[in-house]
Amino acid sequence: MAVCRLNFMSNLGIQVSNLHKVFRKRKGFFKTKSSEVSALRDVSFEVAEGETYGLLGPNGSGKSTLIRILATLLLADRGEVRILGHLLPQEERQIRWKIGRVSVDAAFYKKLSARENLLYSAYLYGMDARVAERRAREILEQLGMEGRYTDPLEEMSRGMQQKIAITRALLTGPPLLLLDEPTTGLDPKSKRDVQSFLENLRREQGTTILLTSHDMAETERLCARIGFLAGGRLLAEGTARQLRERSGSVTLEDAFIHLAGESLADSVAELVEET
Repeated sequence: MAVCRLNFMSNLGIQVSNLHKVFRKRKGFFKTKSSEVSALRDVSFEVAEGETYGLLGPNGSGKSTLIRILATLLLADRGEVRILGHLLPQEERQIRWKIGRVSVDAAFYKKLSARENLLYSAYLYGMDARVAERRAREILEQLGMEGRYTDPLEEMSRGMQQKIAITRALLTGPPLLLLDEPTTGLDPKSKRDVQSFLENLRREQGTTILLTSHDMAETERLCARIGFLAGGRLLAEGTARQLRERSGSVTLEDAFIHLAGESLADSVAELVEET
């Protein structure tokens, strides 16, 4: 699929061109045989600075692999990636200072409190502890989290832990956020709190946001443009309205099923073959 060029804005937050990633798996009783699984297949897209771009796809579609590559945690096998003008992997150090990442399973020191986890992160970035704590409390308040700041993470709900993860990603005020299913498993109120916060963040600070999800309503609410990812391929992209019109569908979910139908079937067939 040809990359959709953003002619209305000259500054790009993310540029991905012909990205390809293969995972090699050993199988058999003695692990002597191996197979290749293509997680990403020539994926290309662009995200303007200050835009929220959503990637919709089922589990196993390549969303998390893509986020890990953009976050400098994984190397692509082929293709080109630029983040805020910096080329990966050559300029990964500069990129790491400019991005914040939230994953569906955020890693913490669970025995430590939320405050201790956040101050440790701030220390790694060279932030003043008092500045970091003030910033953390401001973000948590906007996310609707009250109290329990000094409680161990292991005693907090999934929703509270995810709010801490978002706060940690935003401590340094990064101009670009990579969000990998940030509201999965959250209760309805926590999900609304996070969504409202992200809307305000983009509107007030111009933060560039890449959001991966399988929540159609959330993606349509937050994202100016949406890409459909299935079987490691970017099948279509555009506004929610454009995608519905292109497929002749009433809902975004129907549009995804219509446009990704064959690729979803292929992905299932590949998984059966591998097992």
